[in-house]
Amino acid sequence: MNFDRVADHYYWLETLAFGSALQRARIYWLEKLPQPSRALIVGEGNGRFLCELLRVHPEIEVDCVDASARMLQLAKERLRQKAPVTLPQVQFLHEDVRTWSGPISTYDLVVSHFFLDCYEEIEISPIVEKLAAMATNNAAWLIADFFLPPKWVARAHARLWLWTMYRFFRSFTRIPSRRLVDPSPFLRANRFELVNFCLSRFGMVKSEVWRKTG
Repeated sequence: MNFDRVADHYYWLETLAFGSALQRARIYWLEKLPQPSRALIVGEGNGRFLCELLRVHPEIEVDCVDASARMLQLAKERLRQKAPVTLPQVQFLHEDVRTWSGPISTYDLVVSHFFLDCYEEIEISPIVEKLAAMATNNAAWLIADFFLPPKWVARAHARLWLWTMYRFFRSFTRIPSRRLVDPSPFLRANRFELVNFCLSRFGMVKSEVWRKTG
């Protein structure tokens, strides 16, 4: 899986399809979080969430992990333009999270926006287990992602969009997944509890806060 081929076009593709809905979902809970000190962002993309994180929490240190070298470059360029003083606080790591050995220390904030939906169920479990092991007790985990709402009209609308997106991204980025898998059982299995939840875009976009229990 590699987003290099779509990296330069990702912003307008997202905007054309969803306007600002996905970015609003990414940042929805940011200003409601207690001040985190060290964050891990996996699959950050072009840096839009990263810049907002550093705007709201300017003292935070961040490890930003992405398998796409071009996405990391775009994120670094965006941060250099928006908040150059914060660049020393961010480490950009060109790694596939599935094979990344991880840091020496741990994080009190984990972020995986529109990331876990790229993987099949058999891969999500070890990814969540690995990231959960890097989280401190009481760490927050922010997840913005797609969701299948229960009502049939909204569900049919979401299924059509998801079918279209999975076909596109499987063709251009070789994502492993063919369908949306709910990661909630894997988070709960690794001592995370859902503490806040919001739906938008006709119920097909979710924004969640999970908290690691002792």
